Amino acid sequence: MTDVSDAALAVVEALPTPAADEDWPGVADPDQLRAQLADWLSGYANPGTRRTYAYALGLPIDWVDTLGAPPGDASTGTDSARSRPTPPPAPPGPLHHLAWFRWCARRRLDPRAATAADVKAWLHALAAAGAGKRTRQRMLSTLSALYSHLAEIGVVTANPAALNRSRLGLSSTARDASPTVRLTPTQLKALLLAAGRLHYTTDRRLARFYTTRAVAVVALLTLGLRISELTGLNRDDLYRSGGEDVLRIRGKGGHHREVYLTDLAREALTAYLAERDALTGASVPARRGRTAAGTTPLITTRTGGRCSRADLHALLKRIAAHAGPALDGVADRVHPHALRHAYVTIALEQDAPIQHVRADVGHASIATTQLYDRGLRSRTSSAADLVAAAIAAAPDP
Repeated sequence: MTDVSDAALAVVEALPTPAADEDWPGVADPDQLRAQLADWLSGYANPGTRRTYAYALGLPIDWVDTLGAPPGDASTGTDSARSRPTPPPAPPGPLHHLAWFRWCARRRLDPRAATAADVKAWLHALAAAGAGKRTRQRMLSTLSALYSHLAEIGVVTANPAALNRSRLGLSSTARDASPTVRLTPTQLKALLLAAGRLHYTTDRRLARFYTTRAVAVVALLTLGLRISELTGLNRDDLYRSGGEDVLRIRGKGGHHREVYLTDLAREALTAYLAERDALTGASVPARRGRTAAGTTPLITTRTGGRCSRADLHALLKRIAAHAGPALDGVADRVHPHALRHAYVTIALEQDAPIQHVRADVGHASIATTQLYDRGLRSRTSSAADLVAAAIAAAPDP
């Protein structure tokens, strides 16, 4: 583990400069608190999970990245198990100053001394600042996970974030409407067509690269991938298993699953990789395990770098804006998660077994591990072809 005492943890970056002998207002032993936080965060194998929790709580992302770095390489921000760079942190948002540790620092409150009343006051401050119900739910869940760990190791006597969510109006029910736009097969087809029509540059070779990449991104998102899963894919995550082309996806919690490529996704990805190799002069990398070339990102920038979530989000917004009448009224609400949402809803509308759909998208709510067993997973236990068929059968937009 990284020597956390050597890293300054500036949770007060949005506050006035503290006294010279006080790097964490209200905390008498900041090094010990850093060690306790490092112990908690390092228990999560997925660097994306560590970053999400850190950002929600107000911890510096560069410090958190060192927790997953290989020994002697604390600056890379990579996950040693996959040697995969993590994307840059999100820019400060309107709730930046209300991240839990910053909120506590403003009140000179040691987070380990916080009570349920403090947590409720914090939630009320979030609501007053415009944080929606789902945002407050997520932030409270993050806080509860932290205090569950601190209670488990004896740092606190009870979890102050273990609150009655119904009384706070933060309970989730099946009747809660999702704010995600519901895309139809026709609208997904419109996005695919728009991706292939966008004008990018007068350079024909570059234009073909950008066009095929855009189509590949949309096609891959129709498989129900999270945007973080897509940006994290390496080229050697594409391979054959059981006679089928699959993608090896690393999902939340470090869980892996295989996602079967539909004809739509395979053709789009093949066209993109061919254009990319022609543009860069690169040959197709050797198969998994034979060379180090497999760490090459599957979806890249023109110069070969890994595309960020912001890159692909912006690309999808541009595609949606040019998708024509089929996207009228919803183009500005299209984002990567909307396509993942569409995968689930279309699959269920096509009568796909819900356990197959959950296995496809890697939902943590699957009670049994059988569907994660690659020996029991086959193309017939995936809803991918049903979703692709619905898109293909949709009328032209």
